[in-house]
Amino acid sequence: VAERRALRYHPHMEIIPAIDIRGGKCVQLKQGDYARETVYGVDPVAMAMHWVSQGAHRLHVVDLDAAKDGGPGNEAIVARIVRQAGVPVQVAGGVRDHLAIHRWIDSGAERVVIGTLAIEQPEVVEKAMVKHGEKIAIAIDARGGKAAVKGWVETSEASVDAIIRDMTSRGARHFIYTDISRDGMLEHLDAAGFKQVVDVVLRARAESTLIYSGGVTSIDDLTALRPYDLEGAIVGTALYDGRIDLGEAQRALGAAGDA
Repeated sequence: VAERRALRYHPHMEIIPAIDIRGGKCVQLKQGDYARETVYGVDPVAMAMHWVSQGAHRLHVVDLDAAKDGGPGNEAIVARIVRQAGVPVQVAGGVRDHLAIHRWIDSGAERVVIGTLAIEQPEVVEKAMVKHGEKIAIAIDARGGKAAVKGWVETSEASVDAIIRDMTSRGARHFIYTDISRDGMLEHLDAAGFKQVVDVVLRARAESTLIYSGGVTSIDDLTALRPYDLEGAIVGTALYDGRIDLGEAQRALGAAGDA
């Protein structure tokens, strides 16, 4: 199929636990709504190490406070996870200028995830891409076909398609797509909607990488994503409430990949 020819091939799609931090605690939000929060742990560093001990090969760490207001938020906690996890960490939330990009890369983050800045100051991202291209991922946080910004509190006028095309033209190779309507809701995937995003990425540039997030509720959801040759799928609530066992899911995906 076209997806297998064009997206950069990944024989085993990674399951990437989400470590979302607010007020120093490990939380999950429903549809990005700060008023609908579930606390899953008071020590995000310990939670990160738990997922690593369970077999996680990468972590997705989001500073929700920094994402919302652009301030320092939980920077010290995120930095500890980057230092101590022992696996690659992609850092998201509050990256609003070039200094933040450089700071996180210098701290050891595998990737810096950029959302709001890519829409509001794309030239800054373009310059950073020249130096750190492989270490930058563009967050495509979708709400009704438009990109949400500032911790998903606001919805921009920029369409998902336009952002993908613009960022690709500026050198972006890595994208993380989140279906906000399904995030934290345990409502499974919108496969048809996601296929449209895959098609846009493929038209913009072959050999890009794509990570999916939002609504992954079961191992069946993960295996349904396998045909797209994604780099990974970010999973939050379903891991925390036990609907998905990380080891079991990894074994299932490995078997699917070998089939």
